[in-house]
Amino acid sequence: MSIHHQWAATPPLGWNSWDCYGAAVNEEEVRGNAQYMAEHLKPYGWEYVVVDIQWYEPGAISSAYRPYVPLEMDAFSRLIPAANRFPSATDGQGFKPLADYIHSLGLKFGIHIMRGIPRQAVHADTPILGTNASARSIAKTWNGAICKWNTDMYGVDPSKEGAQAYYDSLFQLYASWGVDYVKVDDIADSLLYGIQLDQIQLIRKAIDTCGRPMVLSLSPGPAPLEFAEELKANANLWRMTDDFWDIWRLLYGMFERCEKWAPHVGSGSWPDCDMLPLGHIGIRSVDGGASDRWTRFTKDEQKTMMTLWAIFRSPLMFGGELRDNDEWTLSLLTNEEVLDVLRNGRDARQLYREEERIVWTSEGTDGVRYVALFNAGDDIQTVQVTSFQLGAPAIGSVRDLWNREELGTPDELSFTLDPHASMLLKLSL
Repeated sequence: MSIHHQWAATPPLGWNSWDCYGAAVNEEEVRGNAQYMAEHLKPYGWEYVVVDIQWYEPGAISSAYRPYVPLEMDAFSRLIPAANRFPSATDGQGFKPLADYIHSLGLKFGIHIMRGIPRQAVHADTPILGTNASARSIAKTWNGAICKWNTDMYGVDPSKEGAQAYYDSLFQLYASWGVDYVKVDDIADSLLYGIQLDQIQLIRKAIDTCGRPMVLSLSPGPAPLEFAEELKANANLWRMTDDFWDIWRLLYGMFERCEKWAPHVGSGSWPDCDMLPLGHIGIRSVDGGASDRWTRFTKDEQKTMMTLWAIFRSPLMFGGELRDNDEWTLSLLTNEEVLDVLRNGRDARQLYREEERIVWTSEGTDGVRYVALFNAGDDIQTVQVTSFQLGAPAIGSVRDLWNREELGTPDELSFTLDPHASMLLKLSL
């Protein structure tokens, strides 16, 4: 195991600003969600507060990007927070005051960045710290360089002198701010040119030499399965899917993705099902085919998503405005028995799939077995599991983890589930 795997020994749990605020989150909103997390979620292991894309864009208004607009940047080609949105960043302080505040709550601070170097740095040919190379000399402006959906950056050519120094200078800056988690975008799958492995490797080296542990998350997906070993060697989590929203067909598709990636789940290396579009989302985001709304997932679908993410052991990044949570939404995030499946389950796998009846299982500690039953169909169905299918002498005692209810010692598991519904069970012999 590489040392960076120790920095995310269990799947990270946190909040990310994208689903509710798009590219336009501000400091008050970040601080407010951090306060909520510290008060309501920290006791359950939630700890990361992540500022998503374009914190350096003064005029950002939603998830709709404004092309070729001026960005806030320092003298060494590095983007810095827009002070009109993050007032504590004035006078060159960057994100340090905000990170200090989040750390004071006992939480951790994360940011989103795009791969590459700012286009405005390349056009102005600005300096790079620690090298005689300049922005234009390391930029890659041809094939594989641009982002399909955002105009902020050019790629970096790893063969050029100064390429590593540029990424080193970025992560030295982030270390000085107190960053604990970095989500790098347009890199796991650039959507135009596939995985950008050479830049992933530059970033891995930069983190390893910056003097501060930082969890590395790669987006968007689908990350290519054939690069699983390279992803594990360089990152802590990587997206299995393009942006995930509150649409049933996207959740339905995650069953197949999870089945394929399950053998690669392990301590410090987490295939990522993407964010949880729960609660109040879309406040300043127009992605996912809608705007300001409560999640369109039904309660059954919300529980199915949480059950699949938990037994598969995906990172959990809540996307809604936490301060607006109702009792139901909060209950999905604070069921310690379900979170225990996420943290301590092992060897998760799909036990069987018969049309839309799907069963997953994983191993717990002290002989415990977890079983998740799903009805992914549009009609009521009965989902069954026998001890023979589980490879066990008996089912044992059964506990329903969502309802916190003992179900006795049945000869087999057999439950009638509503459309898109699920159950998460703990079996103890």
